[in-house]
Amino acid sequence: MDRLCVCTYVPHRLLRKISATHMFSPQCLDATKTVRMKKVNELVTFISEICERGESVNIARASFVTSLNLISNTLFSTDLGSYDPRTSMELQESVVRIMETIGKPNLANYFPLIGFIDVQGIRKEMKVCSDVLFQVFQGFIDARNNDKSSRSEGDLLDSLMDLVKENGSELNVNDIKHFLYDLFLAGTDTNSTTVEWAMAELLRNPKTMAKAQAEMDDVVGPNGVVQESHISDLPYLQALVKETLRLHPPGPLLGPHKAETNVEVLGFLVPKNAQVLVNAWYIGRDSSVWENSEQFEPERFLVGREIDVKGRDFELIPFGAGRRICPGMSVAMKTVPLILASLLHSFQWKRQNGVFPEDLNMDESFGVTLHKTNPLCAVPVKKRVNG
Repeated sequence: MDRLCVCTYVPHRLLRKISATHMFSPQCLDATKTVRMKKVNELVTFISEICERGESVNIARASFVTSLNLISNTLFSTDLGSYDPRTSMELQESVVRIMETIGKPNLANYFPLIGFIDVQGIRKEMKVCSDVLFQVFQGFIDARNNDKSSRSEGDLLDSLMDLVKENGSELNVNDIKHFLYDLFLAGTDTNSTTVEWAMAELLRNPKTMAKAQAEMDDVVGPNGVVQESHISDLPYLQALVKETLRLHPPGPLLGPHKAETNVEVLGFLVPKNAQVLVNAWYIGRDSSVWENSEQFEPERFLVGREIDVKGRDFELIPFGAGRRICPGMSVAMKTVPLILASLLHSFQWKRQNGVFPEDLNMDESFGVTLHKTNPLCAVPVKKRVNG
């Protein structure tokens, strides 16, 4: 599999270049701004309907559907998710199971001779879940090949298929499907998980939520609609997102790296070819670096020197650092604040079943993505009519 994040040869460099050019460049991000606003507004509309019925919202599912439709419109120019609870959740369940399965310790990695047995059933689980995604991708590819009129101007799949057809292209259809697989996983589960953790922390810290909402009222206006252009004028919201990424990095262990040569780090020898895993979860909670490291305090990012998440400050590296930094960081840092700001500005939020803030369950399920063990459900209350 030519995976975007881990391969070391020509397709890796080519796929990184394609993603940077056709998806993550400033021009592409600006071109997709309208799509982001539309999908977030659809989320707000859905939650408004929930308000009318006095029901709770499954934050994990709602934010996942939003993230799913954002990435599917970028890739295929169509929605793949629905807020209707009666519709199939197969895609979401498959994505979550893939991320959890990848994160499980695999005996075959330590005892290669038994790898063919698949003792833990990990290979079987991965195949079943991945096939769901690959069937979706193949359906779009077949439709584009069989019906030229179905081709949508400007989406990523069109660009990839044009590249495959070029003479001497290093890409084939199989490469496309695996490339889409990586983008799909990275663009849905991680963003929705971050939104869920942020909302959970805010429900545990009502004063922090009120402070963030007051900032939005000042900048956006009590009856305004949050726009992407507002985000840069909301420093407390930005600090809130950073604090969420510090305590709950979407990937607790960054993508595996391999030492190309023997290297000494702080007196420790890392031998050539050793696999290196960086524990971003622990780095963010290191008490020697962070004061009150277990506490949710966005204010820490508003005093002293500025710390960002772009890989320059090694005490906060939820997206990694260096040339293998997550290529989707720019999309995530536009999507997550926009979703979160819209949820906070449009609604007041209450904990389900009258749970006290300190009793809100914050247990984690370890995997490639750090999920809440118990999905967050909260009760929205309409606090203003946007217009």
